[in-house]
Amino acid sequence: MPPDELATVVTGSGSRLVLAHGFTQNSAGWGPFGTILAGSHEVLALDLPGHGGSDAVRADLPGTARLLGGAGGVADYLGYSLGGRVALHLALDRPDLVRRLVLVGATAGIVDPGARAQRREADEALALELETGGLEPFLDRWLAGPLFRSLPAGAAGLEGRRRNTAGGLASSLRLCGTGSQDPLWDRLPELAMPVLLLAGVLDLRFGETARVMAPAIGPNARFSLVPGAGHACQLERPALTARLVEAFLAP
Repeated sequence: MPPDELATVVTGSGSRLVLAHGFTQNSAGWGPFGTILAGSHEVLALDLPGHGGSDAVRADLPGTARLLGGAGGVADYLGYSLGGRVALHLALDRPDLVRRLVLVGATAGIVDPGARAQRREADEALALELETGGLEPFLDRWLAGPLFRSLPAGAAGLEGRRRNTAGGLASSLRLCGTGSQDPLWDRLPELAMPVLLLAGVLDLRFGETARVMAPAIGPNARFSLVPGAGHACQLERPALTARLVEAFLAP
């Protein structure tokens, strides 16, 4: 894989929908949710830098957004968590590429400089944990954390996450972790395309973030909560989450 390209997998047919995954996932991590969407769209799922087939790619968030746009072209974009922050950067920097934007469990960044610095320290600690302890124990600990308390083990896509490497994930934390992200809240009104903000109803932190982001964007933004789901609502309630996305993307 060239150092300036992302690995991609294309399924389905129709209007293009680009999927950007969360941290520790890759293009294999969409499960039934991705399969449903491929029934009505050409779905381009990619591996973000440090993940899957893009394991050797290194880029910060603005650089990753450029790579995302280069791989996806003009399309609808859906980003989850880490992928949502990348897709948000792309929509702000290259709005000509983003027809419609779906952000799932995403944030516009940490405004307080002190809190942002603390998050950078936490991301660095996780990166060191990966480098010293290895991938398998890290994945066990990561999926046992509070963000994924409601995610059934069988829906976590552990085998797909094992396609990653400790070094690749450590680089992602350092370059694209939330602590490294410049806050984008002041730029949200620049988003002119239709935007859907989704979060699981059990994901209190990101649900509140989405609720606040919607009016900050403006009347072109919608906000919906997925019942019975936590942070990984697309894995916990794939059919319901896909219906919400498909309704938003309907012509």
